[in-house]
Amino acid sequence: MENNRTEFTMIQSVMLDDANDTLLILDQTLLPNEKVYLHVKEMKDVWDAIYKLKVRGAPAIGIAAAYGLYLGTKASKANTYQELQKDFIEVKTYLASSRPTAVNLFWALNRMENRFLQEAGKTLAAVKEALRQEAEEIREEDERVCESIGKHALSLLKENWGILTHCNAGTIATAKYGTALAPIYLGQEQGYNFKIYADETRPLLQGARLTAWELKEAGVDVTLICDNMSSIVMKEGKVQAVLVGCDRVAANGDTANKIGTSGVAILAKHYGIPFYVCSPLSTIDLECKTGDDIHIELRADEEITSQWYEKPMAPKDVQVYNPAFDVTDHSLITAIVTQNGIAYAPFDESLPKMFAQK
Repeated sequence: MENNRTEFTMIQSVMLDDANDTLLILDQTLLPNEKVYLHVKEMKDVWDAIYKLKVRGAPAIGIAAAYGLYLGTKASKANTYQELQKDFIEVKTYLASSRPTAVNLFWALNRMENRFLQEAGKTLAAVKEALRQEAEEIREEDERVCESIGKHALSLLKENWGILTHCNAGTIATAKYGTALAPIYLGQEQGYNFKIYADETRPLLQGARLTAWELKEAGVDVTLICDNMSSIVMKEGKVQAVLVGCDRVAANGDTANKIGTSGVAILAKHYGIPFYVCSPLSTIDLECKTGDDIHIELRADEEITSQWYEKPMAPKDVQVYNPAFDVTDHSLITAIVTQNGIAYAPFDESLPKMFAQK
């Protein structure tokens, strides 16, 4: 194996332009055809970017929310801490309503609130600066977390393996490296020669539009397949491991991720292929006992019937069921990889230990 490292230019999907009171967001709904950064100033536009998946991926959503909450608070005309707190809570509550499933959204907003409360008694300028610093630390911490997840996950993989992934848990979904794609990038740097199979991930096609695009940009060997082709590539021996990200992990290991993930896990179990969930600790919700407690967001009918077509591809007024996520049962998961190590079943015992690691 080659030990020479090749540093890739990672694409940042969320950036703060503090001097211009602006949040720069890579509009992922336009990829792969256009690479456009939105210049967002208003909270309604931050909310819209999160809700409409212009920014997506649990960590990236958290970063965008933290920056948005900072900018919203920075714009306050309050004259006292109490007035500023009222404005802060108003912005926080509004941004929290954008995506109910991704726990990182609430984690980041709550972390910002904790910092706000810690700054009580200081000047309003100092409070706002503290919020900026906290938002920056959330981003920098995510970069460190993703690299650590990548290193732990890479230890589970071998050279020349075929790896299947679903949805997008890459660098554009995080601060850098990604979660499920982090070991792929690190392996590419170290000459592992992975061959990646990317599910297209209907109905929003994050695998086709985003994962295939960013891996191809980085020079990774990637093959795009339709979601219903996962079984045949597994049966043909082309896949030796499955790597996925997640939007929420329950205390027992049940994992919510983009719709279709549970089907991939069932297939992997059938073919004896390890199924790994790559999760930062911020996505693990120990207060959520099982997957039954995870709220599943239902999205607009047109995502299935007409959004990607010149003409509607379904009968007019047909009933549509469009859940954004499904829950993979913990029994189907080989391991959950965190920045602090690898958790194996029973997850209700191993996951709490991940939080205790330094």
